[in-house]
Amino acid sequence: MTIAIDTRDICCVALELSKTSWVCAFAAPGDSRASVHKVKTGEVERLIGILNNGRAKAERELGRPLQIVLCYEVGYDGFWIARLLIARGIRVVIFDPASFLMPRRGRRAKTDRLDAEGMTRTLRTWLAGDHEVAREVQIPSVEQEDAKRLERERKYLVEERVSIVGRIKGLLALHGIWLTGKRIGKGLRACLDSMRTGDDRPLGPFLRRDIERMLTRYDVISQQIAEVEAERKVALDRNTGQFPHAEKVRLLSTLGAVGETTATVLVAEVYHRTFETRRHVASFIGLSPSPYSSGDVDRDQGISKAGNKLARQTLVELAWFWLRYTQLTPEAENPWVKLYGNYR
Repeated sequence: MTIAIDTRDICCVALELSKTSWVCAFAAPGDSRASVHKVKTGEVERLIGILNNGRAKAERELGRPLQIVLCYEVGYDGFWIARLLIARGIRVVIFDPASFLMPRRGRRAKTDRLDAEGMTRTLRTWLAGDHEVAREVQIPSVEQEDAKRLERERKYLVEERVSIVGRIKGLLALHGIWLTGKRIGKGLRACLDSMRTGDDRPLGPFLRRDIERMLTRYDVISQQIAEVEAERKVALDRNTGQFPHAEKVRLLSTLGAVGETTATVLVAEVYHRTFETRRHVASFIGLSPSPYSSGDVDRDQGISKAGNKLARQTLVELAWFWLRYTQLTPEAENPWVKLYGNYR
């Protein structure tokens, strides 16, 4: 529900972040232009000093107490700035940069100063109740943000291992040697001595050392994946309580075709939040439809893919697992069929 507030007593502040400097635009109520200040990246105390001085000056001119609302775009710097400013009593609104309404006529001038000034106007309009000009990003708790690292790290390691497997298979295929299966067997290193190319030659010395080094990285990554999975089991234990909403993971894991990995991803990425309707869930994940209807043209462009990529990939894989599970399990013993019926 859109809630409009009175912005006549609010100083709108926008922060444009970069790795070298921060550009702060301060717009007091009634000012046609914002005052722009530049601080070095990480100088939070100086930033707070600029905000307090700007508010004090505006209060002297207007003769009434004012409130500061600061906004910035979510990105490289994450949420630590918001948590620090909120602890200092400053309200912070984080916007999704992909949701801003932008002009589409000609080339658009873009500088940090112009972006910060424009964001102050966007913030004032958003606070007034028009939430279509930009979308707010929910600030997760420290525990919720840290819980995402568990499965994201595992996904990164698995992708790196798949890349190594593909490179080894590709190098061997160049010489007429084809390996089957998705994984590299433990005996591949021992087979390098007797391995012959398609034209009956031993492996070249540089090619062999390249493969041996990749096998070493493969073993290290496999060990790290096992360590991450062991940490997950400890975090989900009832006695440790390290993983937030661990009970939801255990409940999801009881459903057919849903394993511990899938349940952990869904809880860490999606189900730690609260959604009003199922449409909000689909929009957050990027599974909402994208219709295109203009004049005589009316077609469906598929899902939007504008949400959480990891959660969307996991749910698509889960849908295939569900189909596979319902086909292999008798209907009388299938809990999915008992709950939702058989849609085959």
